[in-house]
Amino acid sequence: MTRLADYFVVVGYDLDKRGGSEGQGRILQRFPEKDWEDNPFPQGLELFCQPSGWELDPERKPPSFFVSVLTDINSERHYCACFTFWESVENPQLQKGEPSEADEDESPDVLQPAQLYAPKSLVLVSRLDHTEVFRNCLSLIYTVHVDGLTVPMETVIGNLLTCIIPLAGGSQRTITLGAGDRQVIQTPINDSLPVSGCSVAQLFRQLGIVNVLCLFCAALTEHKILFLSSSYQRLTDACRALLAIMFPLKYSFTYVPILPGKLLEVLSTPTPFIIGVNSHFRSETQELLDVIIADLDGGTVTIPECVHISLLPEPLLHHTQTVISMVLDPELEVADHAFPPPSVQPSTLKIQDKEIRAVFLWLFAHLLQGYRWCLHIIRIHPEPAICFHKAAFLGQRALTEDDFLMKVLDGMAFAGFVSERGPPYRATDLFDDLIANQVERIRQEIGDPHKVMKHIKELADHLFKNENPYPAVSMHRVQRTAESAQPRLPQTPFPHLDEVSVQLFIDHAAAKLKTAPPVVKAELKSMVPSGPPLTDIVDRNGNVLANSARRLEVVRNCITYIFDNKMLEAKKLMPAVLRALKGRAARVCLTQELNLHVLQNRAVLDTQQFDYIVRMMNCTLQDCSHMDEHGIAAALLPLVTAFCRKLGGGITQFAYCCVQEHMVWTNMQFWEAMFYSDVQKHIRALYLENDEEGDTSSPDGEGVGGQKRLSALELASEQSRLWPTLSKEQQQERVQKEESTVFSQAIHYANRMSYLLLPLDTSKNRLLRNTGLGDLESVSNSYVTNSIAGSMAESYDTESGFEDAESSDVANSVIRFINRFVDKVCNESGVTNEHLKSLHIMIPDIVQMHIETLEAVHRESKRLPPIQKPKLLRPTLLPGEEFVMDGMRVHLIADGREEASGLMGGPPLLPAEGAIYLTTYRLIFKGTPTDPNVGEQVVTRSFPIASLTKEKQISVKPSVDQFFQEILLLRSCTFQLMKIGFDEEVASDLAEVFRKHMHKLRYPQHVQGTFAFTVGQSAKLVVEHKTKDKNQSLRTLSKNLVKTAKRTIGRQNVTRKKYSPPTWENRSSLQSEMDEDEISVSEEPDQSSLTLSSTIRSSDRQTMSNVVERACCRDYQRLGLGTLSNSLTRSKNEPFRISTVNRVYTVCRSYPGLLIVPQSIPDSTIQRICRCYRQNRFPVVCWRNSRTKAVLLRSAGLHAKGVVGFFKSPNAPTAGPSQADSTSLEQEKYLQAIISSMPSYSEASGRNTLSGFTSSHMSSSDSSDKLRQPKIGALMKQVIGTKEDVPGTFSRGGKWGSIRGSGRLSTYNPDVGNRLAGKESPQANGGPSETYFLRPQRAYLYIIGDKSQLKGGKQDSFQQWEVVPIEVFDVRQVKNSFKKLMKACVPSISNTEPNMTFHRCLEESEWMNLLHRVLQVSVLVVELLDNGSSVMVSLEDGWDVTTQVVSLVQLLSDPYYRTIDGFRLLVEKEWLSFGHRFSHRGAQTLASQSSGFTPVFLQFLDCVHQIHLQFPMEFEFSQYYLKFLAYHYVSNRFRTFLLDSDYERIELGVLYEEKGERKNPQVCKSVWDYIDRLNKKTPIFYNYMFSPEEEEVLKPYSFISNLKVWDFYTEETLSEGPSFDWELVRGRPEKPQEEAGDRQETTAPKSQRMIVWPCYDSVSKLLPDAITKLLQDVQNLETELGQPTEKWKDTWDKIKSAQRVESRLESRHSFSSPLLMSSNLSHQRCSQGVYLQQSGVGSTINLTLDCEVSATSTPAAGRPSTSTLYSQFQSTESENRSFEGILYKRGALLKPWKPRWFVLDKTKHQLRYYETRQDKECKGVIELAEVESVIPGTPTMGSPKNIDEKAFFDLKTTKRVYNFCAQNSANTQLWMDSIQSCLSDA
Repeated sequence: MTRLADYFVVVGYDLDKRGGSEGQGRILQRFPEKDWEDNPFPQGLELFCQPSGWELDPERKPPSFFVSVLTDINSERHYCACFTFWESVENPQLQKGEPSEADEDESPDVLQPAQLYAPKSLVLVSRLDHTEVFRNCLSLIYTVHVDGLTVPMETVIGNLLTCIIPLAGGSQRTITLGAGDRQVIQTPINDSLPVSGCSVAQLFRQLGIVNVLCLFCAALTEHKILFLSSSYQRLTDACRALLAIMFPLKYSFTYVPILPGKLLEVLSTPTPFIIGVNSHFRSETQELLDVIIADLDGGTVTIPECVHISLLPEPLLHHTQTVISMVLDPELEVADHAFPPPSVQPSTLKIQDKEIRAVFLWLFAHLLQGYRWCLHIIRIHPEPAICFHKAAFLGQRALTEDDFLMKVLDGMAFAGFVSERGPPYRATDLFDDLIANQVERIRQEIGDPHKVMKHIKELADHLFKNENPYPAVSMHRVQRTAESAQPRLPQTPFPHLDEVSVQLFIDHAAAKLKTAPPVVKAELKSMVPSGPPLTDIVDRNGNVLANSARRLEVVRNCITYIFDNKMLEAKKLMPAVLRALKGRAARVCLTQELNLHVLQNRAVLDTQQFDYIVRMMNCTLQDCSHMDEHGIAAALLPLVTAFCRKLGGGITQFAYCCVQEHMVWTNMQFWEAMFYSDVQKHIRALYLENDEEGDTSSPDGEGVGGQKRLSALELASEQSRLWPTLSKEQQQERVQKEESTVFSQAIHYANRMSYLLLPLDTSKNRLLRNTGLGDLESVSNSYVTNSIAGSMAESYDTESGFEDAESSDVANSVIRFINRFVDKVCNESGVTNEHLKSLHIMIPDIVQMHIETLEAVHRESKRLPPIQKPKLLRPTLLPGEEFVMDGMRVHLIADGREEASGLMGGPPLLPAEGAIYLTTYRLIFKGTPTDPNVGEQVVTRSFPIASLTKEKQISVKPSVDQFFQEILLLRSCTFQLMKIGFDEEVASDLAEVFRKHMHKLRYPQHVQGTFAFTVGQSAKLVVEHKTKDKNQSLRTLSKNLVKTAKRTIGRQNVTRKKYSPPTWENRSSLQSEMDEDEISVSEEPDQSSLTLSSTIRSSDRQTMSNVVERACCRDYQRLGLGTLSNSLTRSKNEPFRISTVNRVYTVCRSYPGLLIVPQSIPDSTIQRICRCYRQNRFPVVCWRNSRTKAVLLRSAGLHAKGVVGFFKSPNAPTAGPSQADSTSLEQEKYLQAIISSMPSYSEASGRNTLSGFTSSHMSSSDSSDKLRQPKIGALMKQVIGTKEDVPGTFSRGGKWGSIRGSGRLSTYNPDVGNRLAGKESPQANGGPSETYFLRPQRAYLYIIGDKSQLKGGKQDSFQQWEVVPIEVFDVRQVKNSFKKLMKACVPSISNTEPNMTFHRCLEESEWMNLLHRVLQVSVLVVELLDNGSSVMVSLEDGWDVTTQVVSLVQLLSDPYYRTIDGFRLLVEKEWLSFGHRFSHRGAQTLASQSSGFTPVFLQFLDCVHQIHLQFPMEFEFSQYYLKFLAYHYVSNRFRTFLLDSDYERIELGVLYEEKGERKNPQVCKSVWDYIDRLNKKTPIFYNYMFSPEEEEVLKPYSFISNLKVWDFYTEETLSEGPSFDWELVRGRPEKPQEEAGDRQETTAPKSQRMIVWPCYDSVSKLLPDAITKLLQDVQNLETELGQPTEKWKDTWDKIKSAQRVESRLESRHSFSSPLLMSSNLSHQRCSQGVYLQQSGVGSTINLTLDCEVSATSTPAAGRPSTSTLYSQFQSTESENRSFEGILYKRGALLKPWKPRWFVLDKTKHQLRYYETRQDKECKGVIELAEVESVIPGTPTMGSPKNIDEKAFFDLKTTKRVYNFCAQNSANTQLWMDSIQSCLSDA
């Protein structure tokens, strides 16, 4: 029972304090004047009576009524019902003095009204919310006052204040205030349910469903909510409604339904609130940034940008909206029906209100179902202490990701909910019933709104009954003021009441109350039912994996294997288990299974078992979140302290040392939940022992087997019920027992936490550092209560005495963490202060003791050999290669190449575990795949350290059981990539040392630091000295040479007669200085014709022989380019000479010592000319066409100043000094000299005829040449190209085919511009073709120059040279393109983006584009040379693109360079001697590091590879040879490709030592020697299809569509690493020649079945081609027979010559080229489409269906050529046809004779016949093996007429006799002889 009203107050306008701008109110009277003891008077009441402020008003307003809510300091709510009416007051301003009338006239606007009205409020303050009752009471008082009723006011107020009503219980009270009134007060049945009237329905009407749901979620997730309305009562209702729908949660923050304007600053409070404000103050609310504003009048909800409201989880939100709309708008559902039901009216507002509340009640029951299973009861006595296990609840509901529920459970409202509804023994209400009994029903309704509606109606009924238990409420009869009362004016002000009489009423009532017997209301307490346990819920939701049964089986089996010590089986299952442990069911299963193997809290394992168990635990924990919502970490916690292994010295290591790497251990909430759940178990056990001594079952967690055995909550409920019946002593005893239980658990947990938080190696504070645990506790004692701070500090100093700073650092943060935990749990569970103090003293000791134990364990565990880590495999090294750093354990991680990682099928070879080794030469990884199913294979990946192009550290999230400290990405330009993660056993500083060493080796200070120089040094220093003595003369020689060079630089005239020692490079520089004895080199020289001069001093003989042998010189002689002579007497007829002007490298550092220059140009001119060219690289001849005698020259581009002078016509005056003129003239003279050297020029009678060209090669009748000429024009067009012609996209250009289309010879025009552009000129078109040869059609010399360089030069039409400007790409482009190419071929991560596919990346790299341009220019130059013009390639600095073009031109034009020797010579001459900057472009030293790696040479090799693909029969070397060079030119294993020029090589003295030293045959200094040696042993470099045609000029296609990606870029062999270091791959370096033979046996398994893995096995090794295989077999057989094995080349040559002889003996009808050398293999000579026919006939190859492959090459009329139209021959000709022709064959019985085309095939030994010659289908075959005889026959019936009798013959086989007849007897004889010879051969 309680008072209806606590205070009655009269508040009025304060006339005295009116000075300010705003008026104030003051309390005129209050009753009772003394405060009630239980309920003090609320302060600041006057503000709330007029929330908009106290103001006087000129008009009287109608009375108003509203209820404000005030909250006092104890968070009790006071309802202040305000009834306000207006009383007149005199206008105070008018009283001050009447203004004169004149004034009034002047200012009529400011007339003040004489009468003003002041507000006065009657206020009731109550703790009950009976709005209507209050309205009636206050209205009554007002009516009494206005109508002047006879009832004394004091009586009414006295009655009001003494009225006492029950709080709840559903009873009705009728009250009267003694003024003839009577009203009924209805109390709710259950006061825990809120009373809402119609306010909820009203709120939904005002704001709409979505908006209210938004506010609902905002209120629950603790946002700030502000209501705006112009009506105060609406504000109060809206706030009340929002609170009502939050039931059963109670709002516990600021709640002010009506906020006075004076207190608006409250809105900027940081805490959440629900506040209502009059719309009058809307503008003041605009600047609030984080407040959600609901405008009730406008129906809007405004959410600021910075506020994010977590809404209900999705299906539920939509569902709730649907149901609410069914309540509010039932017509919506049937709005579209054709026959709507008669009336679907919504319920009345009152009922709607309850229905909506029912929806929310239903929603909460759904959200919180099963919450009671997650309550931990930690104390029962003296009163229950209860905690909620949030993580478990979310986990079991599978809602861990849900933002909304997480926030609600963390909120204050829910905390209040737990403390209010947690206790197991209390009164229950509707919500408890829902949770306990309706869960199943709610779950079934979830999908069906109609079922929900039914349930909602029932709930609404309950709620309605709660507020209105009796249907017929008796009538209210209240006095109302009469209608006429209002205007009765003036009214008396509200009277002053007599306090005494009112107080008497109150005292009288109080006395009465004291004497009355106390009202005893039986409280209905009962045990709160828990409802169904949560576990079932999840299973039905289907969150458990469907196929989990199989997975659980795997987990169980694996654990059984481990404990049965079947380690191999366990190892096999391990990957499956680790995968299965991603699923929750499997993790739970793991913890249960492991539990079974624990006996008496201990399970001792051996080391391997221990490792496996720890791995499984780690994997299980890895997928647990830090909340541990599934209780996995909780279940593992007892296990990690149970499983252990014995280390040496009697030390035991527990599993917890190895599972600390997880966030969950640093989460305070996890430890609290664990602690509470354990405390609950123990307390439950405590009471079970008391009650049932006989029950020995172990204490078990909540809800397992809940029916039979009491759960902790049920037990607590029972104990709470019994508590009042116990005696004081018993109560005390129970409290103590519980407290000590909690205390002992706290000690236990302090130990447990120290186990899991202290790392094994306390110096490594990894866990604490990672989780930031250390940072949280940076404030030392912030959470330690003051009472114990002192004792703690003391204990730090005295008892633990940490000396070691590092460990104390770890220890301190762990101690702080545990202290904080202990404080929190002990406060919550009511541990006494003494106990808490003792705990704080204990903790540092516990930690310190544990640290000491760990030190011993750490020491011993280090000694343990780690088992699961595979043994580190040592790689084999090359002779002379040494380890720089020994193996460090690393993991090789899979990169973007999918073959190795098993993504494309096949075994996952990567990731692999092994070691990385750094040697002086290579970086090697060797290890085994981590996937146990692939474990037998060895994975090797290596690359030369010199090829490293990129090294960077990357971060990667660690996978299941690996923790990488850092991951290094190493990229090599041999197209290799290593992604290595250092194992945790590798110290991080060691990894740093590794990187430093790597850098040092990659970029040595000087080129002498590279492997090629340092190889084998440390071991062979002594040998070095001997070598020095041996080659003394060489060394001094090179030194002298360099000295001389340095002396003479700067002097222009270096033709002194004094002998200067030559360089090794200038093979023949000496000759020029001996006038008496020159060597003249004849046109077709023989090597032997080169004799040494007898005048050379004997000491230098050896030197000289070296010089002459040098590559350039040998080649010049072969080409007939020169004589080593200075005297012009005997060699006048020779157009060129070998000049020694550069013999000491003074003219041009980067050129060789000997150069070919025109005979007529003296050395002095050269010295002047060279200045015009960049780097002094003036034009020199490097090759001459032996047929047309056109020459190929190379030079650098001109210096800018030289360009203009060079190309101006000679007569044009120049402004420069005379020297420039003379230089320019000399240059011209130089070019003229070159032109004059060409026979075509010297023979020509004048400049206008080209008769020289028309010699045999170009007669106009030659059809093939007609086709060829226009080709150059088209080529020029393409090469010069306009801007819009992107290379590779010439639709017009096609292959060469487009040129046939024009068919005319008019592409060459007399004037130069057209000549280049390939435009047609009208004269040539119209005129006869003879005139073509009478015009200056072609320049004698073309200069290929750079477009940008040639600007401003005017072409002179009378010069015989012509400039072809082309666009060259610069080195930067090559560098960038190569980077992109590497990323495309060897991506570092697998790219799933569709626009980053391999082909897209390849295209973006533009590498193919660059190849296309180089090939295109080269083919143009080849065409020009082949047509008799000389060409000078003069691009950039003359050492990059120039070298590429010049080398390719020679390779295409001269078959010699396509042999192994010739290619070597080409590279030595053009690349090495002519100074391609290998060291600089390869970034080989520290100095060139910044310039980066630019693979110009690799680009050249790729071009050669493209040509090789198109002409596979023209090259003696194989593709492997090119790859070998591509690998070793960057590997620095050989000295061949080091340094930038011959000059530098001589300076270092490395040019000739190769010849001198043969001490150590293992260490080859030259790559060529190595290739030669290897080539003798194995045919790896040889191309079996080599079958060159004489003098063949190759013209490959250069379009991008014709180019292929070189497999050198993409292939790798993980089984052995790169195959280019032959000794390593082939095993024993001592006897490689045997290896070649054994190769097959060593690798092939015993069974016939062979598995070849992509990217792992070397296919060429496992499945060698047929010829290699046969050669091996021959060798093996020879070895077996004990014969000396023959070199493979000899065997091969024998077979070849035998084959040639055989083919000559064959019948004259057959023309066959040598068997294997020719197209007998299914490779075409040119593997690309249709070629132009260049001579009458060519070789043809076709494959028939039967793959009978052969070649028929008819002897060619002109030069045979491969560029042929293959398709012009029928495929019937492509079989082996020894003899063929028409024969009549007699059919079977009664069938006629028919002519057939017969083919005698000697190879297949059969006679085939066809219907006709053209027919491809063979009609029949007679096997010659079955033929017995061939005899002349006789004509039979039906035989052909008019045929000689002798033309018949019979063929008798074992099966039947065939009758044939030929056209005549001679033919018959031929056939019989041919068949006979076949038979005899067989």
